[in-house]
Amino acid sequence: MDMTKEATHIARNDAVRNGAAVTGAKGEFLTFRLGGEEYGIDILRVQEIRSYEQPTRIANTPEFLRGVVNLRGVIVPIVDLRLKLSCEQAEFNAFTVVIVLNVKGRVIGAVVDSVSDVCELGGDMIKPAPLMNSGVDMSFITGIANVGERMLILMDIEGLMSASDMGLIEASAA
Repeated sequence: MDMTKEATHIARNDAVRNGAAVTGAKGEFLTFRLGGEEYGIDILRVQEIRSYEQPTRIANTPEFLRGVVNLRGVIVPIVDLRLKLSCEQAEFNAFTVVIVLNVKGRVIGAVVDSVSDVCELGGDMIKPAPLMNSGVDMSFITGIANVGERMLILMDIEGLMSASDMGLIEASAA
């Protein structure tokens, strides 16, 4: 029982330290929709935004890995963030786009429902992500920002795409 209390205490202290680092963060974020929620990622990770085209499926890959496309001679894996993050499944339509990212020198495409805009956020606008129980993976959520009536979930897209379960970037590239 004491170990559980100690682990909870350590986790909360880590979250407070991470929250302090997040609240000092600022910059420009590309905002996009996944289901009914709006997310933001560091604009410096974005290479381009393209309309969705059906990728070539690769056998024995996770469902969230839609396949690959040839982007000006570069073979780019396409990840459906809606599936990866267990969002409500949206239909593919004219608003569905692929955000082409540059993550640790690797080009990766991320399917989203739509792109909204680019927001400049000051450090005072970004709040730490709430503490959740251990069954909820919040490791890729860096903070929450209120922009007018909108609430943005700020995502560490580099951390998400570099995760071992994604299988996209080798550990040695980290």
